Amino acid sequence: MEKNMRIAVVGGGPAGLYFATLWKKRHPDAEVRVYEQNPPDATFGFGVVFSDRALEFLRGDDPETHDLITPEMETWQDMTLVHRGETVTIDGVGFSSIGRLKLLQLLQERASAVGADLRFDTVVPSVAEFADADLIIASDGVNSMVRRSFEGDFATSLSYLPNKFAWYGVEKPFDTLTQTFIETDYGPFNAHHYRYEPGKSTFLVECGRETWLEAGFATMGEEESAAKCAELFAETLDGKPLITNKSNWRNFPLLWNDRWSHLNMVLVGDALHTAHFSIGSGTRLAMEDVIALVEALEAEPDDLRAGLERYEAERRPIVEKLVRAATTSARWYEDFADHMKLAPLDFAYSYITRSGRIDDERLRALAPKFMDSYENRSAA
Repeated sequence: MEKNMRIAVVGGGPAGLYFATLWKKRHPDAEVRVYEQNPPDATFGFGVVFSDRALEFLRGDDPETHDLITPEMETWQDMTLVHRGETVTIDGVGFSSIGRLKLLQLLQERASAVGADLRFDTVVPSVAEFADADLIIASDGVNSMVRRSFEGDFATSLSYLPNKFAWYGVEKPFDTLTQTFIETDYGPFNAHHYRYEPGKSTFLVECGRETWLEAGFATMGEEESAAKCAELFAETLDGKPLITNKSNWRNFPLLWNDRWSHLNMVLVGDALHTAHFSIGSGTRLAMEDVIALVEALEAEPDDLRAGLERYEAERRPIVEKLVRAATTSARWYEDFADHMKLAPLDFAYSYITRSGRIDDERLRALAPKFMDSYENRSAA
C-alpha cells in the first residue's frame, strides 16, 4: 500500500475516529480525513456499555485505548432483574459503561493528537466528493450515505424488529445494569437501565407494538412520551423525570451486508451490521471491526483489494456469530410478555440463557450464587 495513502473516513462516531487513530498512528505519512455531519459535542443517546469480555478483548488488541477509556467508566460485577416487584441478582455478569459523548471526546482527542484531520459540521452529499481518495471508510452508521449509494453492490438487507423502544437518560445512579419489567393497564413494559456517570444513567424503555398503541404513544411527541414513561416507571425512577435526546420511539433495524466492500469502499460498524442493544455489543463490534480492517490492510500492503477481501474473510465468521446471538436475544424480548408469566427466578434463568450462548455448566461457573438459588428453587 502506498506510503502516503489518502483515506476518507465518512462518519465521526467511535468506528470512524478509532480507524483514523489506529491508521494515522501506524502510518504517519498517510492523509486521513474524517468527515462528520454533526458538531463535535453532539451525540444521540446517553451511555454505552462494554462487557468485561469486550474490555478484555480491547486490552489485548489495543491496551492504549483500553487504558484511555477505562478510568472514565462506571463498573459493576453483577446484573439485576426486577420482576413482580422482586429483585433477582445474577452474579458474575460484569459490565462497564461510559457516556457516549465522553467516549467520542476521548477518541476525538486521540485522533487529533496523532494528526488525523477531523472535519465536523460537514455534510458529504455523495461519494463523488472523494474522487481522489485511495480508500473510503464507511463508518456513517445505519443510515450510511456510502452504503445507500451502492446497496445492490454491498448486497444490503434491512428489516425492523416489531418492538418499540425509546432511549432516555435520568439523573439517578443505578447500582448495576438492571432490567425492570412491569405490568401496566396498557400491557407490559421493560426498562434497560445502568449508570454511565456517577449521578446519571441510561434508561431505555421497550414494549410491544400493541402496548405502545394502547398507551397512546403513537400520537405523543418526544416530551409527552418521556413524561408518560416516567409516570409508568415512577417507582423505579424515584419520581425523577426522564431526560430526552432525540428520544423518539423506534423499531430496531436488523441490517446486514453480504458484501463488505465495493471498489475502494469498505463498511465498518453499524454501516455494515447491527447487533441488538440487549447484548450491549454495538460499540465493541465497531471497534473490533476497525482492528480487523487495519490488520488485514497491513497484511496485504501492496494490494488494496486483497486487504479488503482478507478483512471480510477473517472478520465475518466472528461477526456472524455475535449477530446471531444478538438477534436470538432480541427475539426473546418480542415474547417478554409470555416470559413474565414465570416466577422471578425462572424468569431470570430464561433471560440469562436467552441468546443460546450460556448453558447450565457455564452459568454455574459464571454465576454460582444465582445458580444455587435457581437449582434449589427448582428442587423444592
